[in-house]
Amino acid sequence: MALKLNIIICSTRPARAGTPVAEWVDRFAREHGAFEVELVDLAAFDLPLFDEAAHPAQNRYEHAHTKRWSASVAPADAFVFVTPEYDYVAPASVINAIQCLYHEWTYKPAAVVSYGGVSGGLRSSQTLRGLLGNLNMMAIAQAVPVPFFGTFIGEDGVFNPNEQTIAGTTGMLTELHKWAVALKPMREPKAPA
Repeated sequence: MALKLNIIICSTRPARAGTPVAEWVDRFAREHGAFEVELVDLAAFDLPLFDEAAHPAQNRYEHAHTKRWSASVAPADAFVFVTPEYDYVAPASVINAIQCLYHEWTYKPAAVVSYGGVSGGLRSSQTLRGLLGNLNMMAIAQAVPVPFFGTFIGEDGVFNPNEQTIAGTTGMLTELHKWAVALKPMREPKAPA
C-alpha cells in the first residue's frame, strides 16, 4: 500500500493568494507517484485558538473540531506544508493547527513549500521547521521557496512554475518518500514487553 501524503494549505485568510501553488503541488505529487496524496485545506477545519483542556500529548480531545483535525492528520505518513510568510513567520493558523495535536505528527517527515515576495517565504519555512522538529517530526532539508510567486499565476488562476521549482519539488518529494519509508517502523504500534 502506498504511503499517504497530506499537502496542507496553511493560509486561512479569505483573500489568500497561494491556493494555486498548493493545487499545483497536489497535481505534481500525484504525477510523481510515490504517495497516495490528499490536499488538506486548513481553512475547512475552522480551528479556534487551542481550546482543549488536556495537553495534546494526552490525546484526550473534547471538541469536535479537534477530533476532526486529528482524524485528518493521523493517517498521513508525510506532510508538505504550503505556506506564505506573514511578517517573517508562518501564519498563526498553521502554528495553532500544529500545536493542537501531538502524537499524530510524531515520527513523520515533513517538507515546506513557501511562497512570497523576494524571500519566497524562506523565513516562514524556517519557523515551521523548528516547530516540527520539536514535535519529533523529521523536517527535511529540501524546502522549495517560490519567490515572486504571483508572477507564476496566470490569468486563469493556475500556477505555472519555473524549472527550478519543478526540479526542487521533484527532489523534495523523492527525499520525503525516503524518510517516510525509513520512519515507518517507528510509527508502528509495539507489542507490550
